[in-house]
Amino acid sequence: MAALNGPRALNGPKALNGPKQDRSRATRQRLLEAAVSCLAEHGWAGSTVSVVAERAGVSRGAAQHHFPTREDLFTAAVEYVAEERSQALRALPARDRHEAVAALVGLFTGPLFRAALHLWVAAAHEPQLHARVTELEARVGRESHRIAVELLAADESVPGVRETVQGLLDMARGLGLATLLTDDGTRRERVVAQWSKLLDEALGQGRVPR
Repeated sequence: MAALNGPRALNGPKALNGPKQDRSRATRQRLLEAAVSCLAEHGWAGSTVSVVAERAGVSRGAAQHHFPTREDLFTAAVEYVAEERSQALRALPARDRHEAVAALVGLFTGPLFRAALHLWVAAAHEPQLHARVTELEARVGRESHRIAVELLAADESVPGVRETVQGLLDMARGLGLATLLTDDGTRRERVVAQWSKLLDEALGQGRVPR
């Protein structure tokens, strides 16, 4: 009996744990995606754990198993999607600076930015959230700057180039704020075209090496 039970004892838990872990990861991802969607659509006040759990199709208890507090859920959600967007940006086949600028502006004009903005506003009034969001924003800001330097093929050893790249990101953030009220795609395209010309003058013309 020991010989028969031994392999079962070894293989049984492994066979069961695999699907269970997969389900747990899938539940966590649904919660993160639902949290970002709710935050972008309803803001902080309207995005409770119960609302997110319902949108994700899981129970409130399951949501709290993965994220014990509301702050845990929403900071993890914004960080998750920020990383997804960062990966997408790193993989962009930007052939010139116009495409690179358009891609960077897109980072600040989508649902992620709207969700992050609601989180920033909430952090200004929620002490428990403030430290987490401040740390997250600093990390995302550094990553966005690094990706921008790569996409633009910018040499930051040249005086003024770092400030030029940061100016582009600040401009993109401003366009994102404007988009919250009116999504003027035509105006945004003109701004992107002008900034692309300015960057070619400041950084040197040519195709962006990948």
